[in-house]
Amino acid sequence: MAKIVISAQLDLDPAQRTAALIKAKRHIAAALAQPCCIAYDWSADGNDPARVNVFEEWQSEEALAAHFAGPAYAGMRDHIGAFGLTGAASRKYRVDAEAPVYNAEGVATEAFY
Repeated sequence: MAKIVISAQLDLDPAQRTAALIKAKRHIAAALAQPCCIAYDWSADGNDPARVNVFEEWQSEEALAAHFAGPAYAGMRDHIGAFGLTGAASRKYRVDAEAPVYNAEGVATEAFY
């Protein structure tokens, strides 16, 4: 069973981004409370005043399907639309391998071992 990672970028009215992030906390908490949700977070992009970065990690495709079919996803979708959404891009990735970034010697490595 492969994990699923989602990376998304949401572009909002910059004047509304902070409010969108603050008011999103209940939607983020609802996603995190779902079975098989490993990580779920929204953060302000430090280089673009309009952008919100989204990171999600799910234990399986089935877990992600349950999220998409449930109220946490619907609430998030409706929430973000209320803050001047001007653009969005999202990609999902099926993870077939994972390893620490740093090896036993503390050196960053690209290798999966």
